[in-house]
Amino acid sequence: MTMNTNAIIRTIGLTKAYGNDIAVDKLNMQVKQGQIYGFLGQNGAGKTTAIRMLLGLIKPTEGQIEIFGEAMPHNQREILRRVGAIVETPGLYANLNARENLLINARLMGVHKKNAIEEALEIVGLHHETKKLAGQYSLGMKQRLGIARAILHHPELLILDEPTNGLDPVGIKEIRKLIASLAAERGITVLVSSHILSEVEQLADRIGIIHRGKLLEEIAMEELRNRNRRFLEFHVSNENKAALLLERHLNIFDYEVLGEGKLRIYSHIGQQNQINKLLVESGIEVSGIALSEDKLEDYFVQLIGGGTIG
Repeated sequence: MTMNTNAIIRTIGLTKAYGNDIAVDKLNMQVKQGQIYGFLGQNGAGKTTAIRMLLGLIKPTEGQIEIFGEAMPHNQREILRRVGAIVETPGLYANLNARENLLINARLMGVHKKNAIEEALEIVGLHHETKKLAGQYSLGMKQRLGIARAILHHPELLILDEPTNGLDPVGIKEIRKLIASLAAERGITVLVSSHILSEVEQLADRIGIIHRGKLLEEIAMEELRNRNRRFLEFHVSNENKAALLLERHLNIFDYEVLGEGKLRIYSHIGQQNQINKLLVESGIEVSGIALSEDKLEDYFVQLIGGGTIG
């Protein structure tokens, strides 16, 4: 069985059952090289169980996992050498500082590269924290040290389970920035799970939405934003003439002519008065103006059949 060479992770019918309780139900997901893949779902949706199977921590009931084009658990040890991960809360030695924590992990993982520890600490912004013990760290600092440990061996794939869980807004922003930089500057493929829609929305290139163990949809974030974009909708007497005026006088090109007097504008949100003035002064009757709300949250609620995400 050979997968797409651009796919770093691929699951086929991946299932985990505990008796009659199906935690993950026939999961078919694909994470491509270089992506930040947001694995989105409510608490208890099956995200952590799926991640544990990807990392070989628990065995699937059925289905297949491929990482780097190789089937698990065949060559599992070699495959996982190329993966870094944090599952739930990173386990740290509270009575040791950051360097001492990473030194132990470097020895356990067989990392012998000179300056590997300093490099990892600098990447996560902890290189100045030389004396403070890990037990004295804030939750955000602990998460950053956990990520430093996960990237110590220069992995090609990073799997992070709820890395912003419990953090304050400043800590969330720092972790989000760090994850983005790891993908952009170091070419690391990232799978990040979260129950917070707004975090995934700001970070991910592609998302998979899981609910009650089932993957409901896998979609590029750009496509999802386009599908749920805010817009101004004008009801006018001549939509084609109105469109030409928008282009010539206001440099508006991101619009859609819907027919029946409807014109939908996706840019210049908040400038409806200026647009209205132009149309009216040009002899076009405007019978209605509406501003759509951001429908992304509504989309997710509808997709999971009620309730909320995040």
